[in-house]
Amino acid sequence: MELVTNEERVRKQKRKRDFTLLKRFAKNKMAIFGLAIIVLQIFLAIFAPLLTQHHPEIGTLAHSNLPIGTDSYLLGTDALGRDLLTRVLFGARISLVVGSAAVALGLVGGIALGVLAGYYRKLDAVIMRFVDLLFSFPGVLLAMLIIAVLGTSLMNVIIAISIWSVPACARIVRASVLEIKNREYILALRSIGASDLRIIFLHILPNCMSAIIVFATMRMATAILSAASLSFLGLGAQPPTPEWGAMVASGRELMWTSPHVMVIPGIAIMLVVFAFNIVGDALRDALDPNMNLD
Repeated sequence: MELVTNEERVRKQKRKRDFTLLKRFAKNKMAIFGLAIIVLQIFLAIFAPLLTQHHPEIGTLAHSNLPIGTDSYLLGTDALGRDLLTRVLFGARISLVVGSAAVALGLVGGIALGVLAGYYRKLDAVIMRFVDLLFSFPGVLLAMLIIAVLGTSLMNVIIAISIWSVPACARIVRASVLEIKNREYILALRSIGASDLRIIFLHILPNCMSAIIVFATMRMATAILSAASLSFLGLGAQPPTPEWGAMVASGRELMWTSPHVMVIPGIAIMLVVFAFNIVGDALRDALDPNMNLD
């Protein structure tokens, strides 16, 4: 009976803490605004085919460079007569897929290296020197180098951005593991013969999740911006793929005659990157264990 009571007390404390964290996050109005933008992007990406009657890669030359609000083209058209709204909607799909896949792969590699470096002292020096080697390359240049070796495609952009994400994730996870592994309950688990895998997966990684969630959220902004930058440089999505960075690049020649062709996808990139950064900042504040839980 006493054991059941203790378990219920722990569950109640966890529910109370989760509610407090949610309440703290909800107090941040900018974070709610950013979250609304992210939810809107997900909605548009999923239902893009149902929200437009135009094809994202096929246009009519007779309707090229139409201004905003012309006939059935709410945001106008590009030089090939393709509906900009349609291309922006389908571009949201590419941004989410590239960003999510790159961050997920980066987390797998970063968490693995961070846990090994933080938990096993003998591996720390070797792994962290490898991480320092990756850090010695500027992020975009490292991604460009990887793409130069692998070739230009969205899949290679995902691989390049994920490799770029590994060292930062590894350092964050390593720092958390170093702090957690010396706590009394971890030492107690070792003293009763708990295996390393059990300690790592059931006790250390769950306590690292706050830092990992914040990193992943803010890294999504970096991944989306990096993918757009690489496509802008011609190293990512190739025409006629409706990718936001490639759309900005194709609109450069029309900057003075039809600026909306370049400005609209640029605004889409700016809003999404802003949203993920704001939400990441709010999550960091809400999950900060050093802040008092009201």
